[in-house]
Amino acid sequence: MRQSVCRPNDITFATIFSVCTNHALLALGKSVHGLELRMGFDVCVHVSNALISMYAKCGNIIEAQSIFESIVCKDLVSWNSMIFGYSQHGLVECCLSLLKEMDEEQIVPHVISFLGILSSCRHACLVEEGRCCFNTMIKLGIEPELDHYSCMVDLLGRAGFLDEAWDLVHTMSTPPNAVIWGSLLAACRMHGNIPISIHAVEHRLKLEPGCAATHVQLANLYASIDCWSYVARVRMMMKEGGLKTNTGCSWIEIGSKVYTFTAENRPKSHQVNNVLTVLDCLRSHMEYKHDVLIDGFDLMTLHSSSCSRVFPPRI
Repeated sequence: MRQSVCRPNDITFATIFSVCTNHALLALGKSVHGLELRMGFDVCVHVSNALISMYAKCGNIIEAQSIFESIVCKDLVSWNSMIFGYSQHGLVECCLSLLKEMDEEQIVPHVISFLGILSSCRHACLVEEGRCCFNTMIKLGIEPELDHYSCMVDLLGRAGFLDEAWDLVHTMSTPPNAVIWGSLLAACRMHGNIPISIHAVEHRLKLEPGCAATHVQLANLYASIDCWSYVARVRMMMKEGGLKTNTGCSWIEIGSKVYTFTAENRPKSHQVNNVLTVLDCLRSHMEYKHDVLIDGFDLMTLHSSSCSRVFPPRI
């Protein structure tokens, strides 16, 4: 484009910055940012908003904050972009400070603004601040969406306010989805509340009848309270529905090559056994800090010989 008669405009730069954001191309974004400054498009608020998101999501929250502060006439997108940037970096106090600034400048927060702040409060487990934010939302006449309820249920549940989370789920203006029931279930399992856990997983199962993992969770909960007839019923439902849990799978990249591991597979059992032997040696070495003699044998010598068989000394 630069070699032709066409010149990039503000839309061009905003689009490029969005692409850099989605693909975490910070180096390219910085290079284009320099060109944008030289061409004078830094005065365009939507271009600056795209830059805030790019730097924040790519890890440079300081530069994002600098650009935000340099905007003369901030719009609602500017505030929301900065709030979400702070939220992603766990800077909950900065999020709350921005909300206070918006109130001082008589800028009415958007539903998205509150989502960023609630998400930040959830990760920081700030229950009182989250309650205040949620109540402020309602006072302003902003109808909470499912994502807002999900944040609050997760926040209250993690903090141990299970009854309050349960009441919130049952007083929602819209029917709770599977994510909300899942958040409540996770909190109940964390705090050992079996009755609410069973209710949560049963409701989730109604929304996701074909989810094998949810069936397994329900069966495990019934088993924990010795309701074996219910366990058998759930297992029968899975069998009749042809439901099977997906095998757990993990990936790791080493030297530009991706290795895949699945649960219970033994692709290289010999190497695995060697690793387990070494780990056993290390464990025993930490347990027995001093040499211990058993029937005249040095225990540490035995472990050292085991390790040497797995990893022979290099000369």
